[in-house]
Amino acid sequence: MKFPAQFDSLEQIALPARPLHLAIGIFDGVHLGHRAVIGAAVAAARKDGGHSGVLTFWPHPSTLFRPDAPTRLLHSAAVKTKVLLGFGVELVITQPFTRELAGLEANEFLPWLQARLPSLAAIYVGENFRFGRGRAGDVALLKRCGSERGVTVWSADRVSLGGEPVSSTRVRRELEAGAIESVNALLGQPYFADGVVTPGKQLGRTIGFPTLNVPWAPEFRPRLGVYAVEVFNGTHPRPLPAVANYGLRPTVEQASEPRLEVHLLGDCPFQAGDHVTVEWLHFLRAEMKFAGIGELRAQIARDRDSARTYFTARK
Repeated sequence: MKFPAQFDSLEQIALPARPLHLAIGIFDGVHLGHRAVIGAAVAAARKDGGHSGVLTFWPHPSTLFRPDAPTRLLHSAAVKTKVLLGFGVELVITQPFTRELAGLEANEFLPWLQARLPSLAAIYVGENFRFGRGRAGDVALLKRCGSERGVTVWSADRVSLGGEPVSSTRVRRELEAGAIESVNALLGQPYFADGVVTPGKQLGRTIGFPTLNVPWAPEFRPRLGVYAVEVFNGTHPRPLPAVANYGLRPTVEQASEPRLEVHLLGDCPFQAGDHVTVEWLHFLRAEMKFAGIGELRAQIARDRDSARTYFTARK
């Protein structure tokens, strides 16, 4: 088997016999607390010559239990897998969260897992990890089950930042407020969007500010507005400074869904068809409606200057 590897479920996974160190959780956003859990699994696997993996779930359990108000996720399943693999794990398993899985009794969870992963040697979770029917299982129960079945269970203490626990809920709150520096601190890396550049209506070009149109539709949306960002891809890996607007474009069309448009502060090496990553670094202002194109053009010029000032001060 070639690593890293991705699996869409636990069924029919045949891993080498080396011990498997498995981090388990939803890991929405993959913040600092999640990193502590995953990092422990990776470090232990390297120490004993085993494999490191992550077991996560899709969709979020709230989709089953609160279908009218499910938790809006920070990352899609594909993006989450991409981030997780960036931490050095060898495999990521995205297990479908079904009613059958939700109905599994807590004391049945570890046997169910071992039947699918015979080389399971250790499990890594956060201190508030819950599992089993009605969320009846906790870390203490998992440790007792592990002791009986020869599986080590390690739990990470809650990570705090600025005197408050790090959580996906806190990330969402800061993101909704436009506090992007706080978001990035909680994640341990820049918040990002990625997508394939598509041709637009060329309005930006006609008013002197050509933009890259990057289709992107997260479940949980950041605050609408203008941001200082950096853009890169595999062909051009050096991050290039830019200013981005994420919004409904009320001055020109009042779109039904937010759009991400990016104007580079220097020469733009990207074109339609390129896959790009946009890292969000600083909130400049909220979205607003202007009286006409002239006012819009003047404000975009000010936004560009504000972004340049930000990047100059950041050097």
